[in-house]
Amino acid sequence: MQNEIIFYIEDSLDGGFEAKALGFPIFTEAETVEELKTNIRDAIQCHFEKNDLPKIIKLHFVREEAIAL
Repeated sequence: MQNEIIFYIEDSLDGGFEAKALGFPIFTEAETVEELKTNIRDAIQCHFEKNDLPKIIKLHFVREEAIAL
């Protein structure tokens, strides 16, 4: 049983957000953070058996930004 799962969250090129689980083939997307949280919960419940669900879901938001000198 996995106690926690970490999702890497990035801004989508089409707007909204894309989420990828680290170490698991779980991917989802959404227009808002609240919708993303719901979609992540749904994706986890589809991926794991009820007795193997992680107890903690961590979201790691990453924003790439470039600046000129």
